[in-house]
Amino acid sequence: MTERNASVEEDHGEVFLEDGDVIQEINVDDEDLPDADETIDSDTDFEEPDDSLHTFTGHSGELYAVACSPTDTTLVATGGGDDKAFMWKIGRGDWAAELQGHKDSVASLAFSNDGQLLASGGLEGLVQIWDTTTGSLKGVLEGPGAGVEWLKWHPKGHLILAGSEDCTIWMWNADIFAFLNMFSGHSGSVTCGDFTPDGKTICTGSDDASLRIWNPKSRENIHVIRGHPYHTEGLTCLTITSDSAIAITGSKDGSVHMVNIVTGKVVSSLSSHTDSIECIGMSRSYPWAATGSVDQKLVIWDLQHSSSRCICEHEEVVSCLSWLGTSQYVATGSVDGKVRVWDCLSGNCVKAFSGHSDAIQAIAVSANVEFLVSVAIDGTARVFEISEFRQM
Repeated sequence: MTERNASVEEDHGEVFLEDGDVIQEINVDDEDLPDADETIDSDTDFEEPDDSLHTFTGHSGELYAVACSPTDTTLVATGGGDDKAFMWKIGRGDWAAELQGHKDSVASLAFSNDGQLLASGGLEGLVQIWDTTTGSLKGVLEGPGAGVEWLKWHPKGHLILAGSEDCTIWMWNADIFAFLNMFSGHSGSVTCGDFTPDGKTICTGSDDASLRIWNPKSRENIHVIRGHPYHTEGLTCLTITSDSAIAITGSKDGSVHMVNIVTGKVVSSLSSHTDSIECIGMSRSYPWAATGSVDQKLVIWDLQHSSSRCICEHEEVVSCLSWLGTSQYVATGSVDGKVRVWDCLSGNCVKAFSGHSDAIQAIAVSANVEFLVSVAIDGTARVFEISEFRQM
């Protein structure tokens, strides 16, 4: 008798049969025995429904980045661990442009504000600029000595800003592929940053637990914000108010702080989270900010009163968020694979979209606020219809 069959017989012995009860011994083939895996597979009959109206499956690895064009309501860019980015169109399964050339994961993507150009950033330190009409490569921007953490376009032109793991920030002119400035001073990976909406100032946050405010033309480091009463651990995300006056930053230490960009002073500290802040975003219509955290909470902040107006509980880590146009709704992506839409007036979850089978890494909203696109570790990008949540 094989070792497997012996173990099966021993298992059956637990039924407490007596020797006299055995009528006949039969050798059972291994192939006839159900596998433990088969039992698990049978559960797939009860999978959750797929609420997506379009799925893009062109990538061959985990997805990390997504961006929606600000001018073409169906144009999407995605990037991932297969060292590639793609441009594709919602509802057009027959159209996709593969963006090759990166030698490591594509972890950041950004469309220029006029929709003409797409920038892709790789963990090998390259930034590539693409023509969004043709999908062709226009040029390559070099400089960072390590991975590109994020990309931001100047609000009024084709200047591109990139933060790197090598503690530096780089700025180029993407029309003529010219290096303009390199900003150095951080002592840790530059994890977040942006131009102010008026385009006159740059704010960057780092793993060194500091926020730095720069003059983009002179490279002057105007302010360094660090130490008490600021963050005690590395910054993870930031957003800037529409009047270019306040930077709001989140940190691994679970705290959220508001900083006056002109004076460099911490003007408020927002406390509700108990773990690392993963994402942050400003409302376009209300004096509110939203933060998502490893503590499984989305917090909507009333900035005028420096207090939380609602706390939205999730089942898993909140990895990304996006306000839906000018509405009172904010969407979140979570490690549980679900996209949820929250009404920030009531604090209620008004929609939960299923479809992904693994953690969601990033989400983006189309320019007409009809579609939300999410990308996940499961290697897919999924499109969900959100037109019912547009501001009327």
